[in-house]
Amino acid sequence: MKEAFTGRGAEIVAEDEPADVYIVNTCTVTNIADRKSRQYIRRMKKLSPDALMVVTGCYAQVAPEDVSSMEEVNLVIGNGLKGGICDAVFKAFEESRLPCERRVLERSELDEFEDMGIVVSSELGLTRAYVKIQEGCDRFCSYCMIPFARGRVRSRDADSVVLEAESLVEKGFREIVLTGINTALYGTEPEFTLSRRTGEEDMTPLEVIISRINSLEGDFRIRLSSLEPTVVDKEHVERIIRFDKLCHHLHLSVQSGSTSVIERMNRHYTREEYLDIVRAIREFDPLYGITTDIIVGFPGETAEEFADSVDMVRRAEFEKVHAFRYSRRKGTRADAMGDQIPGAVKSERITELMNAAEDVRREFERKNFSAEHKVLVEERSGDFVTGYTDNYIKVYIEDKNKELKAGEFCYTMLTGFTEDGCTAVRIR
Repeated sequence: MKEAFTGRGAEIVAEDEPADVYIVNTCTVTNIADRKSRQYIRRMKKLSPDALMVVTGCYAQVAPEDVSSMEEVNLVIGNGLKGGICDAVFKAFEESRLPCERRVLERSELDEFEDMGIVVSSELGLTRAYVKIQEGCDRFCSYCMIPFARGRVRSRDADSVVLEAESLVEKGFREIVLTGINTALYGTEPEFTLSRRTGEEDMTPLEVIISRINSLEGDFRIRLSSLEPTVVDKEHVERIIRFDKLCHHLHLSVQSGSTSVIERMNRHYTREEYLDIVRAIREFDPLYGITTDIIVGFPGETAEEFADSVDMVRRAEFEKVHAFRYSRRKGTRADAMGDQIPGAVKSERITELMNAAEDVRREFERKNFSAEHKVLVEERSGDFVTGYTDNYIKVYIEDKNKELKAGEFCYTMLTGFTEDGCTAVRIR
């Protein structure tokens, strides 16, 4: 969206500066997210009372009436129609301000991948670029609004994905991140067509695009934003992780370490099936970085079920855990479940879980001290540059002589701990 506007001559300003137009891309994962979106809209309108306020994203999609009832909002554009935002804004400036206009598709109409073109710029410079390959979800986890907000599964044409990746590599980007609502569902919809090449006959569609990007020339790496154990199993992951340019890091969302809680979440795997995937990854590379999400205090979560989550953290040896207190979301099945967990109990449990996760993270990082790591430099802070190893450890490399620049790879050894990662020295 930014590139569409700059291509028409618009200037993108900082959030705390007055503007002629605000595009607010909302989240609706929790009721709190909705409230924060409303607060942000009102705050920006106070900063620039005459600005055109355009609201898009998931909150706009699932609650267009609520959003359009806000006196600050001029235009509501749902998911699947973001590609038209730039034209809609310029048209609005040519017309007098009318009552709030809504352009929102029904969920059943969100049936085609909206290809908004190749993104060629990045706020991080020529380091990491994101390539969206998939949209929508049909898993309907009991706590989640995403299937309602994003619609059915639809995948981007493979040639388009590879063309964008190739273009970004040619421009100098060193890390291509494949993203989607549920990347593991890429190409799984019945109507998806994929023209396979020799050697691709037995590959899944996701394997095909990784394989094709992996074969592109250039010194770059590929990272998957996430995989869902609701879709992939041990054998599936073993087939994916073999590509040499693919980072040795996966975000594999578990949500709970308890099979009974996982079942109430309507996620179709067991605790042991998840651990089977972890074991397969670590057999391939003991230092493979695995990150995850865990929800604490899901309705009915007992002390024993919570203990299974803490045990999962220790058994899986996660590099990082994103932990969340369960937050009720109107319209989901979990919101109607009995035995909602008190806030104080959630707070106690999340503290215990994060303490365990911090211990595990430090131990995982310590195991990496004896290995050589290739780091992509991203930014400078004084005499240090920061970046990530391919297994997703954030590192701080001393560089007093200013020899390293963003977008360069360097080889390092980890030497110590920082609050959010490790110190490292350049070895070549």
